[in-house]
Amino acid sequence: MSSASQLESTLTRAWLRRGPLACLLWPVSLLFGGLSAVRRSLYRAKLIKSQRLPVPVVVVGNIFIGGTGKTPLTIWLVQALREAGLRPGVISRGHGSAGSAPRDVTVDSTPQQVGDEPLLIFQRGECPVVVGRDRAQAGRALLMAHPEVDIVVTDDGLQHYALQRDVEIVLFDGRGAGNGWLLPAGPLRESPGRRRDVTVINAPQLAPDLVAQVAPGGGLVVQMLLAGDVAEQLVDRSVRQPLASLAASGQRMVAAAGIGNPQRFFSMLRAGGLQFAELPLPDHHDFLDQPFAALDTDVILITEKDAVKCAQIEYLKDDPRLWVVPVSARIDSVLAQQIVEKCRGRSTA
Repeated sequence: MSSASQLESTLTRAWLRRGPLACLLWPVSLLFGGLSAVRRSLYRAKLIKSQRLPVPVVVVGNIFIGGTGKTPLTIWLVQALREAGLRPGVISRGHGSAGSAPRDVTVDSTPQQVGDEPLLIFQRGECPVVVGRDRAQAGRALLMAHPEVDIVVTDDGLQHYALQRDVEIVLFDGRGAGNGWLLPAGPLRESPGRRRDVTVINAPQLAPDLVAQVAPGGGLVVQMLLAGDVAEQLVDRSVRQPLASLAASGQRMVAAAGIGNPQRFFSMLRAGGLQFAELPLPDHHDFLDQPFAALDTDVILITEKDAVKCAQIEYLKDDPRLWVVPVSARIDSVLAQQIVEKCRGRSTA
């Protein structure tokens, strides 16, 4: 494990409780919180300019650092908005993408050019996607290239106040707010009490204490479940088999995940009856270190996010051991209804 991965693992464990390391870092978190509050106040006072797009903007983001399930939620939301008669487009920072200028995601784009998550959203969401460091600039580029778009979903960017938004969705998973402290003593970018329009919780159960922890101000709280019941061979995605069949096959299996919270992927697979060795990888892992080369196993289960990279790497794309497990978000349709109702009532800028 690299030193960066070890540091990330150490901090992740520390952030779930108020132990010695978290307490040591707590004074720094006060400084972080103060600077964040000043920045928000400057935007509210309009001392720092923010920009409004001529169509409604929905932000899907989190305050818990790392992966909570934003990409599946964004894909679900795009599909739900389309079913409601709207024509959504997505803008994203594009973690790891080349350059900072807005770039249209196309069928020929690579993860190195646009990032792994935007490429997956483009493939699964079947909608226009533009990546760029400046969200407002990316939004204008999206609308210029795709004038049919009448609502913009921004993947992440909750703290990117330079772009005004009409709906804010804050996403948590079963870890809740961790130890409840801000960075670096805890996992939070902002207080759990920050305003938002909707709180989505990616967890099997909405326990009352979890809801109270992540949505202390009340408001609309919606549950999200991530489900996957089939595996598709990376060599040929049309070759599929139910996870139940894999579980009964007796084959040796490894599950690998280069996402923000690999344990969530592993727990989903175990709930499907699979037995395997775990291979957690850093978020946005590039696979250049060939993590599967020395594995003596019959099947390697990977996430869709990792698959968009593996499918373009010569020594991985033809590895018959690699099987992709697509996941889909299951969310109450009330979420889309609330968003459509609010956005349709907005006057254009």
